[in-house]
Amino acid sequence: MGLYKYLKENWKKNSSDIIKKNTLQWRKEPVTVRIERPTRLDRARALGYKPKQGIIVVRQRVGRGGRKREAIRSGRRSRHFRHRKVLDMNYQTVAEQRVARKYTNCEVLNSYYVGQDGMNYWYEVILAERVHPNIEADKNLNWITNPSNKGRVFRGKTSSARKSRGLRKKGLGSEKNRPSKSAAYRRKASRKN
Repeated sequence: MGLYKYLKENWKKNSSDIIKKNTLQWRKEPVTVRIERPTRLDRARALGYKPKQGIIVVRQRVGRGGRKREAIRSGRRSRHFRHRKVLDMNYQTVAEQRVARKYTNCEVLNSYYVGQDGMNYWYEVILAERVHPNIEADKNLNWITNPSNKGRVFRGKTSSARKSRGLRKKGLGSEKNRPSKSAAYRRKASRKN
């Protein structure tokens, strides 16, 4: 077995103890924290992390529970404007978007789960700086410098977003996922008229 396989096995066996120890410290930290090296090196390497200039790792905290709107607004509200936001996004995608808003010169490569407690989830997000010479010279990472990949996290192009959009599945049962759920809904509505 190689090193990363040992690290993966160790995480599987001791993840609950590791998470319990880490979350005590992470709760006291700010919501978004840039870190020196990944907590789960095996997972980060599998998702494209390389210890080089131009790549950074950020730990993001996301509150658990339903997502409520920021403020209660006065006056009349339409029936669609409810207190609770109905999002078709998982917590991981929300974490990626929050990091992307904070680090505007970087693009989200990928992210992975590192822990949770009763109130929060923590994800580590791997970012690549778009215009860094090291990224432009790297044949495995220079695809992210292409203008078509700008803002990919907000367009549902990352791995976790594609999962929440139902794009990991093909064939029977996923007919309404392509090109998108809203397109399928509009198609259905146009047939009724």
